[in-house]
Amino acid sequence: MAQYEVNIDVANATKQEMVGIMKTENPRILNRAGAFSALYDISDGKWRAPVLVLKTEEPGSKQYIAAQYNHLESVCKDMIHHLINDCIVMGATPLSIQDAIICGKLEQSAINRMVRAMKEVCDENGCTLTGGETSEQPGILDQDKYILTSSIVGIVERDRIIDGSKICEGDLVLGLQASGIHTNGYTLVRTIMKEHPEILEEHIDQNSFIEEILIPHRCYYNALKELFDPNIIHGMAHITGGGIRENLNRILPPDLDAVIDLRRYEILPIFKLLRKVGNISDEEMLRVFNLGVGMVLVVDPSQEQYIRTHIEQHGIPCKTIGYVQKGSQIVKTEGSLPW
Repeated sequence: MAQYEVNIDVANATKQEMVGIMKTENPRILNRAGAFSALYDISDGKWRAPVLVLKTEEPGSKQYIAAQYNHLESVCKDMIHHLINDCIVMGATPLSIQDAIICGKLEQSAINRMVRAMKEVCDENGCTLTGGETSEQPGILDQDKYILTSSIVGIVERDRIIDGSKICEGDLVLGLQASGIHTNGYTLVRTIMKEHPEILEEHIDQNSFIEEILIPHRCYYNALKELFDPNIIHGMAHITGGGIRENLNRILPPDLDAVIDLRRYEILPIFKLLRKVGNISDEEMLRVFNLGVGMVLVVDPSQEQYIRTHIEQHGIPCKTIGYVQKGSQIVKTEGSLPW
């Protein structure tokens, strides 16, 4: 029975340390960390017709590799960045994030490393880590395994929601560069690692293969927040599982298509390595991975240069990769990927 025991004293000490980590000066938080629920006041007069934006996310099987190689902080950044990106495509301001850490054995140092990383990322993006859940489940998970998940609350004015409804024929599609694989495609990555263990010896620039595949998911909020106006950006799509075809189509009006010129992609070296070692077809690469385009914007041509300049001033390469035409809500591609 001893192997299934939960040490309540360790759990309490861990949670007490979390309270210190999560301390915030945000006046909208009306109670302290450690309460049964978080109270968040939005009645500050700033919002005329506020709409809440809600999303839950988890970092997929990337968390398995991150735990295996002791990159716990980076996968927490992945999770929060992914979550914020999914929220902001509506033109929303992220307000509050709640996390859940499920583990086989509660290791105080590891848990609070993760909480500290999540708090840091929230601070960088102007939102608050308001709490969550830490659950120790011996006998369900191995002691060195973790399952992470988190939820976000964002807010947007009703008349400033960016949902794709303003997309029209002739609009341009801009692609914002990804930092790496982000958080999708790791089941395939793990298969390649298993079948071709020699890939673990590869390096990309100064990074080992493991370091390269664990680069945190890029967050686009700070580069985009000043552009959140449906008259400037007509639509945004976060390119995750399913690639550009199965994410950009989600915001297209029913009578329009997007045409993406694959020759405009700047494919990151990690994708070239995975394709070569795993002998993966272009079609599968395009569906599983972002291939270097982590976020796309659909914009009026008159705003193209302004938007690109603004984003690049934040250190994120941005280029025009397609356009919108009459159709039936399909993302079409032309040309070949420039391997």
